Amino acid sequence: MLTISEFGRRTGLSHKALRLYDVSGLLAPAQVDPANGYRLYDEAQLERARRISVMRQLDMPLATIAEVLAGTDEEGLIRLDRWWAAEEATTEARRSTLQYLRDRLSRSGTPGLAPRPVLTRDVPATKIASIRADTNQQLLVGIIVTCTDEIMSYLHAAGASATTGSWVIFHGAVTPEGEATVEVCVPFDGLVDPAGRIGIRVEPAHREAYCTITMNECAYPRIMLAYDLVTDWVRANGVPEAGPPREVYLPDCHLIPRDEPAVDIALPILERNP
Repeated sequence: MLTISEFGRRTGLSHKALRLYDVSGLLAPAQVDPANGYRLYDEAQLERARRISVMRQLDMPLATIAEVLAGTDEEGLIRLDRWWAAEEATTEARRSTLQYLRDRLSRSGTPGLAPRPVLTRDVPATKIASIRADTNQQLLVGIIVTCTDEIMSYLHAAGASATTGSWVIFHGAVTPEGEATVEVCVPFDGLVDPAGRIGIRVEPAHREAYCTITMNECAYPRIMLAYDLVTDWVRANGVPEAGPPREVYLPDCHLIPRDEPAVDIALPILERNP
């Protein structure tokens, strides 16, 4: 058995960190002396502690660390890769936001959003697998990437095949200061049951107005100009809204050059009165 000082020295973790991981359930001591409260650790816990230390160096949240460590190493690797993909997507989104701000400050960029048409289309009823999650603007991209990957992995394991594209429905206003519910949706073919937080439902047929933007234009707050464009068109044409707004992504949109069309900003509408 190792004292907390020896265990901390061999793992690079402070007394404070070890106490935190004990309280959070990540790494409880093997024994606690009932007389003096001294914590004792087993050498078999060294590897888990070192993994926790490395993940904390990556600024991984404690809840995510718990998920990575919860199952087998193979399952942990999947969760680790899913988290890192979300981190990279979030970093790319922040980079685009920074560029937008630099353009506005230097007055060298095109102000606002370049003119483009607002079109309409009919969307058939579609069977989807979806995950609902609450998020703010800072965490949004990571949530979308993580949930999409989770759904795709589940569909593949269930023998189903994802069809064209995916989308995110915004059931409330997602802002830097406030959370709202988003629904990440992946259409598919096949027979699949709901599992955990993954729901299965049919998205009703509807008509929607939309405009198309590039991945660069997805950066917040520039993307809000595209939402304004669609909303203004709907109101100017006297067409009632019929559902929450959504972002519809082309297949493998993350592989499309960032200055080429990749995402539709869409708003369900009712048929225009004759």
